[in-house]
Amino acid sequence: MDALRGSMAVFALAALILWVSGRDSGSAMEGPAAVANLQAMLPPVSRPAPAIQPRIRLMPAPSMPVPEISPAVALLSVDTAFDDAASEAGEASPMSISDEPIDPAVDALLARALKSDTQTDEEREANADYSILGETVPAGTARRLTWSASETFAGTSIPTAVLVVHGKKPGPVLCMTAAVHGDELNGIETVRQVIHDLDPERLKGTVIGVPIVNLQGFHRNSRYLPDRRDLNRFFPGNPDGSSASRIAYSLFNAVILQCDALVDLHTGSFHRTNLPQLRADLSNPGVVELTEGFGATVILHSDGGVGTLRRSAVEAGIPAVTLEAGAPQQVNSDSVNHSVKSIHTLLDTMDMYNRRSFWGNPEPAYYQSRWVRADHGGILSGKVKLGRRVAPGELLGTVIDPISNEQADIISPFRGRVIGMALDQFVMPGYATFHIGIESEVEEVTEDSQSMDLDHVAAEYPEDRESTD
Repeated sequence: MDALRGSMAVFALAALILWVSGRDSGSAMEGPAAVANLQAMLPPVSRPAPAIQPRIRLMPAPSMPVPEISPAVALLSVDTAFDDAASEAGEASPMSISDEPIDPAVDALLARALKSDTQTDEEREANADYSILGETVPAGTARRLTWSASETFAGTSIPTAVLVVHGKKPGPVLCMTAAVHGDELNGIETVRQVIHDLDPERLKGTVIGVPIVNLQGFHRNSRYLPDRRDLNRFFPGNPDGSSASRIAYSLFNAVILQCDALVDLHTGSFHRTNLPQLRADLSNPGVVELTEGFGATVILHSDGGVGTLRRSAVEAGIPAVTLEAGAPQQVNSDSVNHSVKSIHTLLDTMDMYNRRSFWGNPEPAYYQSRWVRADHGGILSGKVKLGRRVAPGELLGTVIDPISNEQADIISPFRGRVIGMALDQFVMPGYATFHIGIESEVEEVTEDSQSMDLDHVAAEYPEDRESTD
């Protein structure tokens, strides 16, 4: 500042001298010329430039992850760079003058890289078309297909409906089969309600329903095929075996082997009814995981008889359960509603269809069960209801002789729950009347004490098996 004041004083003195001398000579300088002469007379002034604060602050660079670049994308970028440079120079690209053919594997890799780079998130999540029974089902659609497994006595084929709902997004394949026994009707209605309630646009994966497997038995209102064989004793089948074996083989290979999980729907047999329950091999981890998705449904441990669809599927590596509900030859709304809710809950648990359908408290799993049989013939009259918890010595029902009017009581020898029972009817001595799920720990279960699955044990019907199958 002192230097500046001194310069200003010198400047003022010089200006005064010029004015006086100009006045004396009569040639006073004005305008730019005077300023130029004045600047030439003054000594240079040295002063520091003032510091100017920037108006915009530079923010630190954001921390951003480096994107992963696949080798195919990087290779393609180099190729393009060489082509562009060669074009600007008027020369051939060194990357494109080779006459050697491109390796198909590299070509496919480049094509996938280009496709992946240009796809939107929605396109990446889109499901591919689904092929089954020689037909193609586009993603986001539902179709009715047919499976023909056998011929009638007249030589005509018997097409059976196969309902397929193929979701918009990829996911597992869940299969449902019903009426493997032709007189078990609740499963048919269950499949109908589940399939037609699904929106393909919201579904992840595929749901397949075969509502009437045993169409010949269904037409005759019979559990069996026309030759009196039980279809659920012949899986996975034999293409050169009996009629039952051939039907089983056709279904198993055309449909079941495409499934990631299987729910085989059944009811009680021979004028018996079942509490809604799962029959499952609880020694198989994949099956156990599947059973945990059904919500408030009783689980009964049973590995399944040889020749049953459930056991054959598990042996083929497909987790499978039997869902039992109600009685044969009728459609019971309570049984159907429970089954539909169970499968809706399963779809939600498998992340296939989000409907928030979790319901009920978890039901226990029974590792043992026993049928209590009548010791006398007569008119059966049940005294307990399905689902009732019973103790040893408790009255389950009575059998009354229609001639003598004598009454015989049926007493529970076990502590457990009534999970199946015979409907009121005339019975013979030895008839299985009440099915008790026995409360026990896993450690208490032995091979001899496992569940007696009356509806699905081949030993109950030895005449329905052939030694060649």
